[in-house]
Amino acid sequence: MRHLCLCASIAIVLASALACQTAPPPAPDTRAEDEAAIRKADEDWSHAAATAKDLDKTVGFYAADALVMPPNGVAVTSPGDIRAIWKGYLESPGFGGGWKVVRAEVSRSGELGYASGTWAFTWTDAAGKGTADRGKFTEIWKRQADGTWKCIADIWNSDLPLPSAGGK
Repeated sequence: MRHLCLCASIAIVLASALACQTAPPPAPDTRAEDEAAIRKADEDWSHAAATAKDLDKTVGFYAADALVMPPNGVAVTSPGDIRAIWKGYLESPGFGGGWKVVRAEVSRSGELGYASGTWAFTWTDAAGKGTADRGKFTEIWKRQADGTWKCIADIWNSDLPLPSAGGK
C-alpha cells in the first residue's frame, strides 16, 4: 500500500510539473524588417548593379543554385548560364532601365520571401533603332546562413504583345 501511495504521489508531481511547463515563446515576428531588407536588396540590384552595368554585382544577387527564367529564353540554373544572360543584356548597345518592387512578402518563419513588380529596359537594336520593352517580374528570395537574402528564382516577362508573324 505504501508503495502504491508513493507511486501515486510521484505521478501527481510529474503531471503537475508537466502541466506547469509552458512552450517557449514564439520567435519574434521580423517580417516587416525582412520585407524591407528584400526591397533594399532588390533596389541595390536594379540600380547599383544592373543599371550601373556591373556584371559581377548583378549576378552576385543570385544564390549559387538559382533558377533564372528570362523572357523568350530557356530556364537556366548554372551560374555560367546566368552570367551569360546578364552579360548579353548589360553589353547590349544603349542598354538602360531597371525594375521596381511593388510587393514583397516574407514567410512567418523568415526563411523565404518573394518580391514582384515592374521593369522597363531600353537598348539599341541591330539596325541602330532605339527599342524598349516593359513587363513584370517575380523573384523568390531565401535567407542565407549569414542572414543576407539571395534570389533563388527569378522570372520576368513582357507586357507587350508579340510582333505579328507574317501576314496575320
